[in-house]
Amino acid sequence: MNEPIKLLIAEDHELTRMGLSMSLQKRAPNIQIIAEVESGDLAVLEAEKLMPTVILMDINMPILDGIEATRQIKAKLPQIKVIMLTSHDAGDEVYASLTAGADAYCLKDIKLERLIQVIEMVNEGALWLDPAIAQMVVKALPLNLPERLKTPSSSNRNHYNLELTERESEVLGKIVEGKSNKEIADALFITIHTVKAHVANIISKLAVDDRTQAAVKALRDGLVKK
Repeated sequence: MNEPIKLLIAEDHELTRMGLSMSLQKRAPNIQIIAEVESGDLAVLEAEKLMPTVILMDINMPILDGIEATRQIKAKLPQIKVIMLTSHDAGDEVYASLTAGADAYCLKDIKLERLIQVIEMVNEGALWLDPAIAQMVVKALPLNLPERLKTPSSSNRNHYNLELTERESEVLGKIVEGKSNKEIADALFITIHTVKAHVANIISKLAVDDRTQAAVKALRDGLVKK
């Protein structure tokens, strides 16, 4: 059995914090909530003390905001995954969060089941952007995009083949929509193993390092219509 995901919730609104905690405990038995804090400085302290695997981080919090808290946590404990969960979709806050090291950026209108999937995907090493945020990032290219989300130039990588198969194009479209491997498999009536193989081929052909870079590149270069 896989080890539970140790989650720390950093949110200054008590009702929101309690609602998140109760909902996740009820619907996600594989997620263990180890602490709840109401400010960024406490998030840093508890992260160092408790070593969570994932942190749900609000942006606007007292004493230390979520962006600076993320920056401090990532500087000391880069293995901890940080998911920004906020109502803010302003471009400067998105870029600041990603530059600080956030592994995902979710808006608070996200559905609970999707949030659980994001926590699981980020725990496994994936980057995730709310589809609306991904669109914003793409529109700003090439300015201000954090280095870790930039598509490597062809001068730094082997020449790649953009001729995706029809099925790979379908899978890429689902990736851009923020779908998980299981959701892609269900939508296209294929197995998760087949989806993973297609994702690997897409990443190789587009000369990127992960599915988030693939989504950004697909939107930027018009490989899929969104």
